Amino acid sequence: MKLNESKFIEREITLRNIIITKEVVETRRSLVRWLALALGVINPGESRQSAVAVLDSILYFQFVEKKDPSVPEMSEYISKYWEPINEKTLRYHLLQLKKANIVGNSKGVFFLSRANVNERYNEDSWVNGYFNSEVLPIKEKMITALKELKGR
Repeated sequence: MKLNESKFIEREITLRNIIITKEVVETRRSLVRWLALALGVINPGESRQSAVAVLDSILYFQFVEKKDPSVPEMSEYISKYWEPINEKTLRYHLLQLKKANIVGNSKGVFFLSRANVNERYNEDSWVNGYFNSEVLPIKEKMITALKELKGR
């Protein structure tokens, strides 16, 4: 009997372990691009900047301004620091970030998901919350499967 494995996949996550070089930390843009690559928001060699710009706007508002931005606020930020972005494109990238469980939204504002509400504007809390909700369940399932395998 052959199983259709695809129906058992809950979701996929992409995490990349990338070296942080001195060139990466020279500019905000290169740091955000590094984060986008590490989180699987973009792929290596990808040249489109709109996904990186949208991620940058969320990171800026979340960790610098310590607030949850609206679409117009993000659009204004991106136009000022990147280049003008079409609202449809902005919303598309927000949807992709939401599907990846990186971003959440409520009442017209967006925020990095997976952090405790009280610690939403703390980068350590967000990273820990993201890994605990996205990676830890995979780890636990792998341990269960290995224990089962050991007994056979």
